[in-house]
Amino acid sequence: MAYPFSPRPLQLMASTMAIDRTRTLRGAVCGAAAAAAWAFQQPLDKLAFGSRFDDVELLGRVFERGDGWYASGLFLHLQNGAILGAVYANVAPLLPLPPVARGPAVAMLENVVTWPLGRLSDRFHPARAELPALTGNRRAFAQATWRHLLFGVVLGELERRLNAEPEPAPPAYHGEFSSNGHGTLTHAVSVEPAS
Repeated sequence: MAYPFSPRPLQLMASTMAIDRTRTLRGAVCGAAAAAAWAFQQPLDKLAFGSRFDDVELLGRVFERGDGWYASGLFLHLQNGAILGAVYANVAPLLPLPPVARGPAVAMLENVVTWPLGRLSDRFHPARAELPALTGNRRAFAQATWRHLLFGVVLGELERRLNAEPEPAPPAYHGEFSSNGHGTLTHAVSVEPAS
């Protein structure tokens, strides 16, 4: 039986986990920017890794079988980056890592956790015949690792800068010290004659 003034489980969880909306929005913007960097460098890493695996194409061809897959794929890719960035912005301060390592660590973890989903793509993707197989594809895995590392570095650095804590204000001046830190002139000059 619920008591009339007892909090519901979701209310209790929401009250203990405060989410800063500004921090979350900034994280989403950073995530979208990192996903854009990922997407726009893909033609270069396809050449470098000798693999035609393309995340934007993988997403876009779910909905578009013709040549119009790029726009929908890019939209979905940027949206995924924004979601991960929003979550990252709220989780990053809790990670026991140096700030510079947080973004890459989270991105590498996401890469390792989601890579096995390639088996599902190989079996059920509507355009699987036109896409490279991901299961056992070491070049594609190396590409995905590189892309996640790039994403993590960009996300981590942008988020760290946008959501940086403000610098502490300098101590207030109370007349005892000058701006050069050596005291006031009246304390520097002796008024009593030397003996």
